[in-house]
Amino acid sequence: MKRKFNIKLLISFQGKFAKLRKLLQILAYGLSFFLGIWLVCTAITLAIAVSQPVDSFFVLGGSISREIYVAKLAKQHPQTPILISRGSADRCLWLIFQRETASLQNVWLEKCANSTFENFYYSIPILHAWKAHKVRLITSPTHLPRAKLLAQILLGAHGIWVETEIVPEQGIPGNRESWLKTGLDVTRSLVWAVFSQVIQPQCSNVVRLAEVDMLHEDVKCEHQGGLER
Repeated sequence: MKRKFNIKLLISFQGKFAKLRKLLQILAYGLSFFLGIWLVCTAITLAIAVSQPVDSFFVLGGSISREIYVAKLAKQHPQTPILISRGSADRCLWLIFQRETASLQNVWLEKCANSTFENFYYSIPILHAWKAHKVRLITSPTHLPRAKLLAQILLGAHGIWVETEIVPEQGIPGNRESWLKTGLDVTRSLVWAVFSQVIQPQCSNVVRLAEVDMLHEDVKCEHQGGLER
């Protein structure tokens, strides 16, 4: 009697397992189908974007040289919006743009990011709001390999084509890239490229450079910038 009960239990378990496996296969096929459609649509969007003019400048913080460079670009392209992700202190950026007599109106500062990955994590929603299709990423030689990979994965997943602009560093570069760090960032970027299609984190500290309060900020700027206190 016990043996018959065990056989019936085994048959019941096998039946349930077969149904579960079939359900998982259907889900896997469905997910693969939608993933394939998404990849094709993204590839088409990127193919169109590559032939369009640059519509946004995106500066990764970490070097005042990049900010000086983009201030000169702003003078040449006053209508192109600029996003500086976790750059120098607001006052220093204001002084840089004033020195170059560049417009402050189209310059936005994102101040939530604490890493290269977070530069993109918080900036994607902003670039989306701008309807950006082709971004010029401004970074430095020592920062380039990892930054370029992350940009191509994360921005590319949203149909934003990326071209890079390399700004030479002065003195000893602060960036220290490693294959381990690059590998970890690339791995989580691949994961976030999918999840960011439905999750859009908002940085709570985004300001326009023209609205910076110069009266209540007293900071020391990087000496490479050649700015007075």
